[in-house]
Formats: sequence, C-alpha cells, structure tokens
Amino acid sequence: MSSVYQINKGINKAIEFKGLKAQYISYLAVGVLVLLLLFVVLHLCRVNMWMCLVLVGGAGTGLFVGVFRLSARFGEHGLMKLRAKRSVPACLKFRSRRVFLSLVRKGGRL
Repeated sequence: MSSVYQINKGINKAIEFKGLKAQYISYLAVGVLVLLLLFVVLHLCRVNMWMCLVLVGGAGTGLFVGVFRLSARFGEHGLMKLRAKRSVPACLKFRSRRVFLSLVRKGGRL
C-alpha cells in the first residue's frame, strides 16, 4: 500500500491567501471581527436592520479595499519598514562632549 504525500515547497516563504500577504491576513481577520461586533451592538441598540447592513457593509467594503491596497503597495515587510523609518530621528544633537567621554572611559577605547 503506497501513500501519496504532498511536499511543502513553500518553506520560509510568507503566507499568502488570495493576494494578501503575511500580516495583512490578520489585519483583515481582526477587522472582520470588529465589524461583526459593530453589527451586534447596532442590532442590540435597535437600529433599523437595513441601516445596520448598510453601515457594516460599507465599512466592510472599505476594510477589504484598504487592506488589499496596503498589501499590494507595501508587500510582506514594507509596512513595518515604513513605520521603522518614521521612528528614526533626522539628526542627533548633543550639547556637550560628556556622552562621548563616558564612552571612552567605559570601553577603554572606541
């Protein structure tokens, strides 16, 4: 009896589902859960059913379009690189030499 096993040739590749790459899948999943909770809250507040559907449907469409655009524009690591680049200061200003002198004393030499 021979068994047929499929070999996973995607080792060390990012997860991709229908064009969504890596972390964007989780962004979409969290967004869908938030939309579900929004629908439940609106329904419990006795908002008209059609109004609930229009609000959640519009927000869901915006969510899908936004997440797919982010995935296409930035790719697997691009959004994290953009956030990291924004957090790097343009320049460092030191008003005294104390920082550099303490480096020399602690390490022995530069």
